[in-house]
Amino acid sequence: MIKNWLLVLIILPIVGMAQVKDSALREIKLQGAINFRDIGGYPTRDGGHVRWGKIYRSAALNNLTPDDLQKLQRLSLAVVADFRGPYEVKAAPDRLPSSAMRISLPAGSESIGDSIFMRNMVQQMMKGDSGLIGFYSDLTPFHARYEPVFEELLTLNKDSALLFHCTAGKDRTGIAAALILYALGVDEQTIMSDYAATNYYRGAENKRAIAGMMKVYGLSEATAMNMMAAREDYLKATFAAIRNKYGTVDIYLEKEMGLDKEKLTKLRSLYVE
Repeated sequence: MIKNWLLVLIILPIVGMAQVKDSALREIKLQGAINFRDIGGYPTRDGGHVRWGKIYRSAALNNLTPDDLQKLQRLSLAVVADFRGPYEVKAAPDRLPSSAMRISLPAGSESIGDSIFMRNMVQQMMKGDSGLIGFYSDLTPFHARYEPVFEELLTLNKDSALLFHCTAGKDRTGIAAALILYALGVDEQTIMSDYAATNYYRGAENKRAIAGMMKVYGLSEATAMNMMAAREDYLKATFAAIRNKYGTVDIYLEKEMGLDKEKLTKLRSLYVE
């Protein structure tokens, strides 16, 4: 089992090689943050590609150095959408460049980091269930968490950029990236590859996290890997839940993200070229 999961963690980055091979363009290398990358450049179904330098995703930003902040200032970040809950924010408050306005979008994350939440999560993981399929398929908090991001994208100054993040830059952030890229016309396999590329960008950190979870919580290596991996079936659970309830992702984006035909056309005019 453990060997199988080691193989999965090796294969997943390969699935995302289209993203990894251009990491020199995509990744923003920082001393105090990981998994910070541009989601531009991806081809769209209508023959365009997502604009570079407009939309970024990341893990936590609490350890940014002065040099990091200067680098982010040069990215013209105007809005930083933070999906973390109050316990996470209190433990690791964002450090942001002066140009950026932080918006807090904690829906569905209100208890993450609380001791009771953590104890229940560990007990669940002890049973071999990471709980992430359920997390990805629970659409309840999505409107409050993600709709404001689309609103910000629609009103963002043409010379500015937006960043969204959570703690690991994998789950809440991964779903956000998937919805945004889908709305911009990127095909689902490319979206899955962008998601899977998190295993590459978080490689060293995941190794440390897995070792820590095994030591502190007594989890098996396979269970800890389950928790830290960006597995394609997790994100597929989101798309399946959307289609099960709304019929199509397009209908979902219109009803829950406010992207009617006019707004969707505007969004693509702003972020696809």
